[in-house]
Amino acid sequence: MNPYYAPQGGLPPQTALMTGRAVFTEAYAVIPRGVFSDIVTSFLPGWTGTKAWIIARPLSGFAETFSQYVMEIAPGGGSDAPDAETGAQHVLFVTEGAMALTIAGRAHSLGPGGYAYIPPATAWTAANAGDSPLRFHWIRKLYLPAPGLPAPEAFVTDEAEIPPIPMPDTEGRWATTRFVAPDDLRHDMHVNIVTFQPGGLIPFEETHVMEHGLYVLQGRAVYKLNRDWVEVEAGDFMWLRAYCPQACYAAGPGPFRYLLYKDVNRHANLRGPGAFGPPA
Repeated sequence: MNPYYAPQGGLPPQTALMTGRAVFTEAYAVIPRGVFSDIVTSFLPGWTGTKAWIIARPLSGFAETFSQYVMEIAPGGGSDAPDAETGAQHVLFVTEGAMALTIAGRAHSLGPGGYAYIPPATAWTAANAGDSPLRFHWIRKLYLPAPGLPAPEAFVTDEAEIPPIPMPDTEGRWATTRFVAPDDLRHDMHVNIVTFQPGGLIPFEETHVMEHGLYVLQGRAVYKLNRDWVEVEAGDFMWLRAYCPQACYAAGPGPFRYLLYKDVNRHANLRGPGAFGPPA
């Protein structure tokens, strides 16, 4: 059984009730899995046989640091020129199918659970290497250099190769699969997998400067978002702006797991968009 939920596209029948859990507020958005239909997909320049659900993008007054796509590539499809934005860094996480990935001319094969980090100004290609659809997450963020620190190197790994790290004093009920060491200051974002065992919880309302994208890979939970308790399940996406209070309780019967983006390890921006000072 594939432990990662991926949208299947299509359209609901005319007899279906409308999705009732989608919400956009001043502090968060929830895109439930029932919204992932073909009518809200995009086609991207430079990609063939590919459609994308664009589930997060920089938006003034809301979350401003990243974009996140759920990608689906048909057999034979892909791209030799995925992104014209040379300043962007990328994380790819495969949920279904087989990916043939090259980074700076080096070939890699990724299956479900495969994870790749691609630094800015690095040539890469991606293609469906199988006979069924390839589905993966693509997170893009402009890299913020820091004095005296080089940009990170590219790397490819698999979730199965990285032991989850339990959070302190949780008896293993709450753990994080960290693809990058938290103290590696070359990185200005983390994309991790968070796992809660049934009954596990965040026992306080986290309120912090980091923005979040949370795509539920498996299971279900009740999530506290700002003032509201929201039920979420595999295939739902939550988008949180800075300082949105958050907590959760894993409902069971199986683990609750999500792919988590957050911006880290850089000074707060004082100039330009979202700040008070004029650009330097």
